[in-house]
Amino acid sequence: MSKKTSSVTDDLRYLKLLSRNFPSVSAVTTEIINLEAILHLPKPTEHFLADLHGENEAFQHVLRNASGNIKRKVNELFGNTLRSQEKKDLCTLIYYPEQKLELVKHSEPNLADYYQTTLDRLITVCRNVSSKYTRSKVRKSLPEEFAYIIEELLHESTEDHNKQAYVNVIIQTIIRTRRADHFIVALCQLIQRLSIDRLHILGDIFDRGPGAHLIMDTLCGYHHMDIQWGNHDILWMGAAAGNLACIASVIRLSLRYANTQTLEEGYGINMVPLATFAMETYNDDPCTLFQPITDKTDGEDEKTLRLLSQMHKAMAIIQFKLEGQLYHQHPEWQMADRALLEHICLEEGTVKVGEQSHPLLDAYLPTLNPDSPYELTAEELDLMQRLAHSFMINERLQRHVACLLHYGGMYGIYNSNLLFHASVPLNADGTLREVEVMGQTVKGKSLLERVEQTVRAAFDADVDEDERNAATDFFWYLWCGSNSPLFDKSKMATFERYFIADKATHNEEKGYYYRLRDDAAVCDALLDEFGVEGEHRHIINGHVPVRVGKGENPIKAGGRLMVIDGGFAKAYHHTTGIAGYTLVFHSRGFQLVQHEPFSSTEEAIRRGTDIRSTTQIVELTGHRAMVADTDIGRELTRQISDLENLLVAYRRGLIKEKN
Repeated sequence: MSKKTSSVTDDLRYLKLLSRNFPSVSAVTTEIINLEAILHLPKPTEHFLADLHGENEAFQHVLRNASGNIKRKVNELFGNTLRSQEKKDLCTLIYYPEQKLELVKHSEPNLADYYQTTLDRLITVCRNVSSKYTRSKVRKSLPEEFAYIIEELLHESTEDHNKQAYVNVIIQTIIRTRRADHFIVALCQLIQRLSIDRLHILGDIFDRGPGAHLIMDTLCGYHHMDIQWGNHDILWMGAAAGNLACIASVIRLSLRYANTQTLEEGYGINMVPLATFAMETYNDDPCTLFQPITDKTDGEDEKTLRLLSQMHKAMAIIQFKLEGQLYHQHPEWQMADRALLEHICLEEGTVKVGEQSHPLLDAYLPTLNPDSPYELTAEELDLMQRLAHSFMINERLQRHVACLLHYGGMYGIYNSNLLFHASVPLNADGTLREVEVMGQTVKGKSLLERVEQTVRAAFDADVDEDERNAATDFFWYLWCGSNSPLFDKSKMATFERYFIADKATHNEEKGYYYRLRDDAAVCDALLDEFGVEGEHRHIINGHVPVRVGKGENPIKAGGRLMVIDGGFAKAYHHTTGIAGYTLVFHSRGFQLVQHEPFSSTEEAIRRGTDIRSTTQIVELTGHRAMVADTDIGRELTRQISDLENLLVAYRRGLIKEKN
C-alpha cells in the first residue's frame, strides 16, 4: 500500500466530513486549482500601528491614505499625464469622497465631464490595488449596490475597441441616471479597503487624545485586524470590569489632559457628581498643582479650568486611596512601598518615601484621615459607586471591551513577526524573569498567556466569583506593577510627580527588557521562546516613544526589533519630534513610514493637504513574497494536501461521490 493510500485510510473519518463541502471529484479539483492559484499571488499588504492614544483624525487619515500608499500609487499610475494639483485632488477624493464631491459641485462648471474623467481615473486606481487579490476576494469586498457593475469595470480590458465602448456606456449610464456620486463614493471606499489587507494595532488606543471611542468604532467594524493590548487599554478594560482604582485613574488622566470628550461625549459618563463633590471639597483651594496639561488654554475660560483642576485633585486623592487598599489586599504584588498616604504627616506637611522625608508641595488634604488614610469618606464612596455603575452598564464601552477581547490579546505572531505592546520581563543576564500571576509562577510566553487568561476571567460570568474579583483587581497590577509585561518599570511615580519637588523621586527605572532589547542574541532568544520561525523574523513593539528628534533609531538589534511608537498623541510630539509611525509589510519587504503632525480633516479636504510622510526602507527581501510564503499560504497548503487525500479516497472508492 502506498504512503498516500495509507494516509487516506488513517484519516477517513475526517475526509468523510470534508466530503460534505466537496461532494465530487469535480468540486475537489476545482478547489485545488483555486487554492494553488492563490498561493502564487503577491503577499497582501499589512499595516502596523501603535500608541494611537485617541488621535482619531490622524488615525482615520492614515487609514484613508493607507500610510501614503495611495498617493504613491496615483503618482506611479499617472506620472506625467496629470498635473500635480490634479493628482492631489484625486487623492483627496479617494480619502474623503463625500466631502470632496460637495466642494466640487459648488465649483465645477461641467459636472458630466468631471464625472467621466474621475470615474476613468478611479477605475484605473482600483484595478491596480485589486491586482493582488483573487476575483472572489475582491467580490466579497464590493458594496452590494454596485457589485456587478464594479466587477465588470475592473475586469474588462479597455484596449479592445468593443470592450472600450461597453465600458464607456456603463460609465455614461451611471452619470445619466444620477448615480455618479454614490458610485464614486463606493469606488473610493473600495480603494481604501483593498489598500490595507490586514491592520495590526499594537496597543494604547485610549487616553491622551479626544477620540478613542471613535477609533474603537472604526476598529470594531474593520474588515481584517488584530489588537495587542496596551497598558492604557488594560486600564480602561479594568474600569469596564469595575476596578475602582482603574476607574479613578481613567478619570484622573482625562482631567489631567483636559480631555473629557471620550468620557462624556463618547461613553456618556456623568461627571456632574464629581464636579459637585470637587467644588464643595476644594472650594477655597487653588489646586495649582492640578492645572490641566493642555494646548487649549486660550479656548478654556478661567472658571472651567479651575473646575477641571478641582475635579483633577479630587480624583487623584481618591485614586491614591484606592490603590493603597489594593496594595495591602495583595501582598503578593510586593507593592506595599507604593502605599504612600500612610507616610504623610499633615502637621509637618511632609511625606516619607523610602528613608527620606520630603516637603509636600500641596498639604491641603481635607479628605485624608491620618488614622485610616486609605478609607474613602462617605461622599467619596458614594461618588465611586455611581461612577462604577456608569462604567459597568455603559453599552458602548462594554461593546468596545468585547471587541478588544474578541480581536485582541497579549501577543500575536503573524508571518514570522512577534507582536506585543511593551515587554517580556527579563533578568539582568537576559534570561526570562519569573512572575507570580494568580498563584502561578510563569515566565516568557507562559507569562503573557497567563496574563491574558486572567484578563478574560474578569469578564467571564462562569468563573468563580472570588477568582473573577481577584482577576479584576489584577488589572491594577498590569497597569503599574514592576514586573507587569505592560509596564516593566521600577514604579509609577504618579504621587511623587504631583507632590514632591525632588525630581530624583520621579525616576521610573526601566526593566531589563528595555535595556537589553538592542542585543541581537536577546531578541533571538525571545523569538525562540515564542516559537517564531522564518529567515526574516522580527519583534515589533510600541509603548516607549522613539525620540527621533534626538537621533534615536526605531530599528534595533540589527533589524530584529522595531519600535513603532512615534507619538501619534499631540502630548508626545515634543518628545518624539514626529507624529507617529506606520510599519508597512508588503510583498517586497518592510518600510517604516514616519508621519509629521496632521493639521485637520477640514484642511485636508479643503486644501488637499496630506500628512507629510517620510519612508525608510527597513528590510527588502531578495525575492517578491507570495501568498505561499505567509501563514495563510501554509494553511492553504495544508488544505490542498487534505483535498488531494480526498481525491485519492474518491478514486480508490473509499468514499462515494455524491450527486
